Amino acid sequence: MRNFLKVLFGAIFVTMLCVTARASLQRSVIPAAADLWRDAWGRATLFDTYFAFATVFVWVFHKERGVCRRIGWFIGIMFLGNIAISVYMLRELFRMKDGDTFATLLTRQNS
Repeated sequence: MRNFLKVLFGAIFVTMLCVTARASLQRSVIPAAADLWRDAWGRATLFDTYFAFATVFVWVFHKERGVCRRIGWFIGIMFLGNIAISVYMLRELFRMKDGDTFATLLTRQNS
């Protein structure tokens, strides 16, 4: 399972970097965001995405002990989204020791 998750979050990281780089080369994020905001489905998608980011951050907040780390991950997740989330997951997966369970990944024990 751990290897599958490493491949999954590695693929998410690489894919998001490529998609983001390509989009950035075609159009700035500011006018794109303005167009998204004008569309009802664009707003719904943004709310859905940021509520998901907030949900993941609640878990990160639980796992991380230091205030600076918590603030750093909050900023990273809110500005970089799934790029930051995939980095966090990969970091946690590579920190796991042989014999650690999926429960270890989800709890503070792995911090």
